[in-house]
Amino acid sequence: MYFAALLARTEDGWEASDTELDDVETLSDLTDLARDASVDEDTVLVYIEQEDAWFGVVRVDGEEDPRIYVSDASAAARSSYGEILLTDEMLGREPGAEDEIAALEELVDLDGTEDGEPERTAPAAETDDDAPDPDAVPAGPIGELGVLADLGMSEKELLTLQTDALSEIAEAVGAAEVLESVR
Repeated sequence: MYFAALLARTEDGWEASDTELDDVETLSDLTDLARDASVDEDTVLVYIEQEDAWFGVVRVDGEEDPRIYVSDASAAARSSYGEILLTDEMLGREPGAEDEIAALEELVDLDGTEDGEPERTAPAAETDDDAPDPDAVPAGPIGELGVLADLGMSEKELLTLQTDALSEIAEAVGAAEVLESVR
């Protein structure tokens, strides 16, 4: 089960709203959703959690690139909303590399066999099962640890959040009361 909320900072404090992510397919869609909730291009926090598995915070400040923190990258990678947050840049991958590889595999049979010929397997000595998988997603937190530092939540506090992280974040940034109104 997922829960998502928007916290938008205004000159009068914070405004909170729960939000539906049904139409969100990319980080760009999520960023646009945050910017639409922004008043005078001020800070907007998008909070997404999958119950007892992971949470993510996306911070959008005006037209700047979004800043992202995910509490458990490997858990988020198994989630459709988590995959939106885990950018190639965060994972240390070449941007678009997966798309290029998939496109090439569709165009060319890369296993080195002719059509109709059985696949060849490498001798045991040639396999490298111990090599790290370059596409593996690391376990644990990933992203910008200081995403909330100037709003009242230190990197250390962010790293120690477990259950009910949204309430603790809202408390630290001064939005606890408005958050409770939408929960």
